Amino acid sequence: MKNGTILRLAISPARAARQLLDRIQSHGIDARLEALKELAKLSADPTFATEFINMEGIGTLARLVESGTHFGEMLAFTLTAFLELMDHGIVSWDLISLSFIKQIAGYVNQPMVDVSILQRSLAILESMVLNSHSLYHRVAQDITVGQLIGHLQHVIRGNRPIKAEMAHQLYVLQVLTFNLLEERMMTKMDPSDQVKQPEANHVNPAMDFTQTPPGMLALDNMLYLAKLHQDTYIRIVLENSSREDKHECPFGRCAIELTRMLCEILQVGELPNEGCNDYHPMFFTHDRAWEEFFCVCIQLLNKTWKEMRATAEDFNKVMQVVREQITRALAMKPSSLDHLKGKLRGLSYSEILRLRQSERMSQDDFQSPPIIELRERIQPEILELIKQQRLNRLCEGSCFRKLGNRRRQEKFWFCRLSLNHKVLHYGDLDESPQGEVPLELLTDKIPVSDIKSVVTGKDCPHMKEKSALKQNKEVLELAFSILYDPDENLNFVAPNKYEYCVWTDGLCALLGREMGSDLTRSDLDTLISMEMKLRLLDLENIAIPEAPPPVPKEPSTYNFTYNYG
Repeated sequence: MKNGTILRLAISPARAARQLLDRIQSHGIDARLEALKELAKLSADPTFATEFINMEGIGTLARLVESGTHFGEMLAFTLTAFLELMDHGIVSWDLISLSFIKQIAGYVNQPMVDVSILQRSLAILESMVLNSHSLYHRVAQDITVGQLIGHLQHVIRGNRPIKAEMAHQLYVLQVLTFNLLEERMMTKMDPSDQVKQPEANHVNPAMDFTQTPPGMLALDNMLYLAKLHQDTYIRIVLENSSREDKHECPFGRCAIELTRMLCEILQVGELPNEGCNDYHPMFFTHDRAWEEFFCVCIQLLNKTWKEMRATAEDFNKVMQVVREQITRALAMKPSSLDHLKGKLRGLSYSEILRLRQSERMSQDDFQSPPIIELRERIQPEILELIKQQRLNRLCEGSCFRKLGNRRRQEKFWFCRLSLNHKVLHYGDLDESPQGEVPLELLTDKIPVSDIKSVVTGKDCPHMKEKSALKQNKEVLELAFSILYDPDENLNFVAPNKYEYCVWTDGLCALLGREMGSDLTRSDLDTLISMEMKLRLLDLENIAIPEAPPPVPKEPSTYNFTYNYG
């Protein structure tokens, strides 16, 4: 040894292993805890690990775990030492007992387990899965991905950077899992294979599975449904066999197109997008999540077909509705397949139509150029309709109370427009009429051509009189007058706001002026909204472009036109 070299004397690995093994099995809790702490550190050394394992040390640790008597720090150090010793590869993982696996799985399945114990338990299970094919199936029986996700959510809750990173990792895992389907999706069926599927290609059913995608993946889905959900498969077939021929839902074609659609929605075969975290928790809750998802969606398709009373000509329309139902349900991030079924039950065909109308009538849609243009085109028609309604009401006539009548017996007068819209007829009545008043009883008249203007409120002559100054605000808001001569006018006080709006609008329409009452604005909004909804119904499955399509170039010649000469 050179001068200055430090020499430290230590216990040999064999002696250290024997001492720690004895202390671990001692009855003192404090002594046992200190021994397990030291063991967790020394187990990383391969020489010490060999000596400890040769003394049946791993079996001792396994029995401590299986006993279920260790908790907290003591259990955490026991699991750490066990994992370090096993990682040296001296002992095969296949020798691990089932009771030990069950105990470790129990720690993972506990809802509120200590984080240190959870981390070590997951690490042990990971090593089992990676190092033993037989243990893989055993662990898969006791641990589901859904339980693991629950722990991940608990660990990352409140930590945004970790949460975003974990969400992205789960999204990548989802994409990679679905990409395992790509080989079957791009595999064609051999046309010489014999396939019993009378609903599709009657000549050779195998030809239906030669298109990729979905290729053989569609057939895999159909077989899974028929084998594992036999009752559902039989019910769908029997329902369609009892329908009229024109309303029969073609099961084979639907299954193939649905498989293609699901591949597009879930982007099967595409690479993960960097920074994306759009994963669906329900796909981590079942070993055959893809097939189960297909089974749920094929039942939805059959239900929607029935609700739409579809025929073969409506096939594409039905598929578009089903796509929308599925994408809307997935956007709600259902936590399980049962949760997905509940979401889809609430998205019936009638609900999809309601949602489409609501979204198209949203403020954003009203700001798009095509909708604005449609509204501008519809508005003149609606205004003309409102104008005709107002004029028809004037032709029916209305009864008005005489203002300033102080007698006990009230006096009334009636006014109506002639059917040719050229004359206003009016006259006094002894009492309020119960029906139509004939023109013969209305002795006075004013030609519409003589009307100079219509004034309202304070501008009315009968509201400027001294006796009218005491009238309340309500009367002032219902007053209007027709000025037809420098010294003559016809004064009104409408019985209610509706009659006031009808008459002022009608008189403005007669004079060719704009109808500006609140009632007209309300009617205009209501009728335009209804008319637009009706017109957009025909475009429910068509995307409305923001800009019109380009005008094509003129043809080089017009020789294709017919010459009548």
